Amino acid sequence: MCAAVLTGHGDVEKIQYRQDVPVPTPKRGEVLIQVTATAKNNTDRKVREGLYVTSEASDATSFQMSGEPTLTFPRIQGADVVGRVVAVGDGVSESRIGERGLLDFNIYPDERREINLTPDYYGHGADGGFAEYMVAPSDQFYRVDSPTLSDAQLASLGMCSYQTGYHMLTSARVRAGEHILITGGSGGVGTALIQLCRLLGAIPHVISSPGKAEGLKALGAETVIDRTSVSDLPTAVKEQAGGAHIDAVMDLAGGDLILPLFEVLTDRMSERNDYPRLSIAGASAGNITRLLWTTVYLYQIQIFGVSHGTRAEADQLIRWIRDGALKPVLHGTFPLSEIHEAERYFAGERRADFLGKLVLVPDSQWTEHGASFAVKGVA
Repeated sequence: MCAAVLTGHGDVEKIQYRQDVPVPTPKRGEVLIQVTATAKNNTDRKVREGLYVTSEASDATSFQMSGEPTLTFPRIQGADVVGRVVAVGDGVSESRIGERGLLDFNIYPDERREINLTPDYYGHGADGGFAEYMVAPSDQFYRVDSPTLSDAQLASLGMCSYQTGYHMLTSARVRAGEHILITGGSGGVGTALIQLCRLLGAIPHVISSPGKAEGLKALGAETVIDRTSVSDLPTAVKEQAGGAHIDAVMDLAGGDLILPLFEVLTDRMSERNDYPRLSIAGASAGNITRLLWTTVYLYQIQIFGVSHGTRAEADQLIRWIRDGALKPVLHGTFPLSEIHEAERYFAGERRADFLGKLVLVPDSQWTEHGASFAVKGVA
């Protein structure tokens, strides 16, 4: 089969497009998926570049919560996979053959439904969907018929973004009526958070780059703050929120942004109904922040580190997808053979209207599942 194979840490040249990769065989409890669309995520780039360091003194370049590294090379990346079941392993009914579905991307350490303590995922600890075929557990490949959703659109609703966003909200106990501030609002997790806030009855306020306010408000953002034009973030947030205080922050940036976010969270403490809460699931603005722990414990700021989510949360997200409660945010598609161009486009200076997800489609599936959504104006 054809597949994009990551051969080591480094630039995009470490990804090799090969046409001689063996098609995997499903084991007991697994299905073989013919891949039709796989969404890109920021974690693909971070893994390739070796950015998941968990200690300043550590040489580790990929998260390994289980104690042992699970990323080995060569590896096929791609977590948010859509396709059709074409074969089944022992213990799986042949009636599943032909089903279209969406993958729950997690490699769970056990069967517990409400907790996931050593997160890993397909595309990191096992081969993922940047290929024509992949194998996955039968119970994690969810049937989604939804004829109004194309395969590329369904991939843009993938678990890597939506389950992370949902776990950020559930960890911070977000409730109806609360005002939530979201950083990095135009990416996959950010656009998921906006919609999920509205489903929970919360009111999302978004920090984003210029030119995206109209699209973000169409998704449900109450207000949008242009991060490039703000010198005093706490004041800007208060003005934009019409005087309402921010109950919780969903942060994807880290770095020096944390300090003004703490100011936002500790404003008018006597008016609050719950402790100030911050969920963080990214460090795009920097992996190290110098802060005063007295600020954290005197103001009782509750901080939640979020990576992935749980089986129960995946079930809920699939119900919302099947019911049409979540809107796909698909920026466009690339053929899998053009993965280098897709990587550069994803990481580079993108158009002001870039919202949501890029999706890679195997060349053999391009005419049916990719061509109508192709990114325009890319050399």
